[in-house]
Amino acid sequence: MPARFFPAEPSRLHLVLMLMLTFSTGVIDAVGYLGLDRVFTANMTGNVVILGMALMGGDNLPVLGPVVALAGFMGGALISGRTLRLTKSGWSHRTSALLVGVGTVMAAVAVALLSGVTPRNNEPLTVAITGVLAVAMGVQAATARHLNVKDVSTVVVTSTITGLAADSRLGAGTHPFWGRRLAAVGLIMAGAALGTGLLQIHMGFGVLMTALLTLFVALVGRSSLTRRNAAASAPDPGAGVVSG
Repeated sequence: MPARFFPAEPSRLHLVLMLMLTFSTGVIDAVGYLGLDRVFTANMTGNVVILGMALMGGDNLPVLGPVVALAGFMGGALISGRTLRLTKSGWSHRTSALLVGVGTVMAAVAVALLSGVTPRNNEPLTVAITGVLAVAMGVQAATARHLNVKDVSTVVVTSTITGLAADSRLGAGTHPFWGRRLAAVGLIMAGAALGTGLLQIHMGFGVLMTALLTLFVALVGRSSLTRRNAAASAPDPGAGVVSG
């Protein structure tokens, strides 16, 4: 099973999986911004800034796309929050189900794009795809948040960069979590680079890459959870042995 090649300790495993999702966020945001009329489907900070500039008539920036993305993302986060409201932080079967749902939706969008559906010069279709991807990313971001991995939110790196600099040797000097912070920034940048490269081939490939990464993370997380549950329920070999 894939989980055998990942850390067995839950907190370390969750960190690795969230870093993978951070990389996938870079991929999908590059595809969205460059292929869906300058709209982010995961980084809502970017959409808020774009919307503010667009409302003042800045450089023909889109208005409808960012609004739909914001609404869709919030809707997705609401779905995840509602689904996970009765579960404690950490990986669960509901976490796996939500990420499988995200990966499946993205795979369906990728298949549609690769089958010839193209949003270019088609605003209604562009907005529809933006909305669907934003809902999926809202679910993913809220699910990742439920895992409570310190300094890795998968969709925001501004706070990560702030902590990296403020807590560095030249700053406060405490430098906690510097490795994961640096990895998160580097991975989202690498994901954006890959997404841009894939977009030069076909827009659907970037969406498909994000879908496959999300489904893989769900598979590894579920496999690890199943192994831990099996180990916890296994009978103790020493039970029932009476010492002389």
